[in-house]
Amino acid sequence: MELEKDNYSTHISQQFNEELETIRTQMLTMGGMVEHQVNDAIEALLTADVDRAEASRKVDQQTNAMELMIDDLCTTTIARRQPAASDLRLIVSISRAVSDLERIGDEASRICRQAIELAQSGTSQRGHQEVRHIGNLVRDMVRNVLTAFARNDIEMAYLVAKQDKEVDREYRTAMRSLVTYMMEDPRAISSVLSVIWALRSLERIGDHARNLAEHLIYQVSGTDVRHRSLKQIRQTVEDEADTLLSDESSTEE
Repeated sequence: MELEKDNYSTHISQQFNEELETIRTQMLTMGGMVEHQVNDAIEALLTADVDRAEASRKVDQQTNAMELMIDDLCTTTIARRQPAASDLRLIVSISRAVSDLERIGDEASRICRQAIELAQSGTSQRGHQEVRHIGNLVRDMVRNVLTAFARNDIEMAYLVAKQDKEVDREYRTAMRSLVTYMMEDPRAISSVLSVIWALRSLERIGDHARNLAEHLIYQVSGTDVRHRSLKQIRQTVEDEADTLLSDESSTEE
């Protein structure tokens, strides 16, 4: 009977691990879709590609559906398995992450809407350089934070959180430049406002990428670093690295 109980426990544990891996895989799949949305939205804005913008906006419906599906998986797993410790943190962090991914998709859709309006108006796009520069920064953040999730790499997650400061700084600089331009040439107000709204969405995508980085750090370290300074986040990452080194040394001994 004891052997049967052990086999049953092993079977249940294996099923649970498979469920956790499914949740994690689905989140990364959704992340890949959102990453493509962001890339397509930026390129559509820069190239005045209406077809690309329209196609990207349609993907938003798929990401919305994925958010609901993953949330349901998380809720069901918690109810059935009552996970604790690191397993619970993984589910909670992924549940939070998919919410931020869905919002990134929403912001990408808003950028597409501005791209369509600008392309159809036929006006010159003042702010091209700012869109490309900030867009590249944000694309790097989204790609890197998803890589960090795939690797459970909180050092990379910290670097993503740190990069958000650069995005904010570049966004403020761009706003000053574009507002000055509108004051000098009121005829450009309509088109420049569309660029400003697109840049605002890019800045928000950076914020959500930082949130994703914070969710991963919580998942791995057990420390909730939301609303903490970069210095405090850095300390959490270093403490976790020290703990891992200590555990490895103890194992070798």
